[in-house]
Amino acid sequence: MATPVADDRRTLGLTQPGRPPLRRPRTSLKLRNALVGWTFILPNFIGFAVLTLVPVLTLFYISLTSWNIFGAAQWVGLDNFERLIGDKSFHTALGNTFYYAALHIPITIVVSLSLALLLNQKLRGAAFFRTVAFFPYITSIVAVAVVWNMLFSPEYGPINQFLSLFVGGEMPGWTVSKDWAMPAVIIVGTWKDMGYYMLLFLAGLQTVPGELHEAARIDGANAWQRFWNVTLPCLRPTMFFVTVMVTIQSFKVFDLILVMTDGGPGQATLVLSQYIYQKGFEQFEFGYASAVAVVLFFICITVTVVQFLYNKRKEA
Repeated sequence: MATPVADDRRTLGLTQPGRPPLRRPRTSLKLRNALVGWTFILPNFIGFAVLTLVPVLTLFYISLTSWNIFGAAQWVGLDNFERLIGDKSFHTALGNTFYYAALHIPITIVVSLSLALLLNQKLRGAAFFRTVAFFPYITSIVAVAVVWNMLFSPEYGPINQFLSLFVGGEMPGWTVSKDWAMPAVIIVGTWKDMGYYMLLFLAGLQTVPGELHEAARIDGANAWQRFWNVTLPCLRPTMFFVTVMVTIQSFKVFDLILVMTDGGPGQATLVLSQYIYQKGFEQFEFGYASAVAVVLFFICITVTVVQFLYNKRKEA
């Protein structure tokens, strides 16, 4: 006696008496799965292509032209890059960019990790202090620059007034001094960014198994030994991600310097991002500005690749 399911399949024409049931071709199934997968990733791919890939390719083309946006671009080949070799302002901006990155990266990582370790403890009001530490990251950059410029005022700023209680002699000029302007910007940049990276480290600390700390404590390890041999190895993925993000952000710093010092005094805080802005949107040399942007692009790519290779070798 035929089962109801078999009768239904026979009625729909899916099977015939004495023959095995029809099967959908495997290639058709693979094609369908591929189309479904592309349907999911297509919106993101279109956004990446329109907002990232096409602008980057256009940047490389414009860097090989002379264009002031008011006329047609004229092909000049590598002339813009040859001009960079003798451009003293470009050399100054390049040096200042590495100066900022060399100090901002380690200081931000150390301060952020220290805050995360402190606020990861079971302290009263820890949630409040986490919010306070994160608040500068979402504060308007203009408001941050105005307030810190007043704090750094050489004559009336509370920072110099506080330092005068412990240090005699001439106080730092901060943002009006060629020697102290960049350290002032680095201090503000670290203060503004530390809250965000603190949260990333806090998330990483939540994944560290407590059993490892307990075992190390039983073996007689002190706090520093537990941190160095237990916490840091478990934080390696988070540390790698934070380092890459801080590095890219440091090399691309722009808005803080623009509103705080505008590259001054002189060119003491002029960085590559601001030099691109000056050449492109103030002097309308878009071809030359694009050449500087290409240099900055390859610096970020090179540093990131080196970090990936170093991290891969450590994990091997």
